[in-house]
Amino acid sequence: MPHLALYTFGVLKSPLADPAPRTREFYDIGEAVYRKISQQPGYLARAEAAGGDRGMLFEADWGAWGEFAVPAWYGKGRTVETTALAATLSLWTGLRPAFDAVHTGPHRAALNRRYDWFERTGRPNYVCWWLSDDVIPTWQDGVSRLEDLHDHGSAPHAFTFHHSFAPDGTPTRIKGIAPKSDQVR
Repeated sequence: MPHLALYTFGVLKSPLADPAPRTREFYDIGEAVYRKISQQPGYLARAEAAGGDRGMLFEADWGAWGEFAVPAWYGKGRTVETTALAATLSLWTGLRPAFDAVHTGPHRAALNRRYDWFERTGRPNYVCWWLSDDVIPTWQDGVSRLEDLHDHGSAPHAFTFHHSFAPDGTPTRIKGIAPKSDQVR
């Protein structure tokens, strides 16, 4: 049975290492949000660095998830002191479980505050795609699909919750979720 991959990417207003209250607040709630999401029905796995050190995204060992990668348009730092981004890569049993996890509970509360922490880039901040159940997506897969979504819009290989596709490539809808613009405002 196919699994859903979900890649998220956001540019923070200040580096992860910045001791400012807003940056620290975002980072500190992250683990609680991850813990809650990992308990959601339909959650399978997420990319986690072997060392788990704060801000060591580019240097970390991500195992089967591959080398850490970011979209070409990310122009901030890549060192522990200058990295100003948040990215996730996860696997789900389907669209509805992933959507529900993102749009309820502590993650919903964090989404409501995203503009406190993240820059408005005018680009999509997440992308979904289907893959066979024996495949682990890589960071580069997520980056490529996010860039493709930005350049060409939703398609079977790179889509959003609001303009989604079934594993066979046919357009589908999550019950109760209406289409909307995928453009970031």
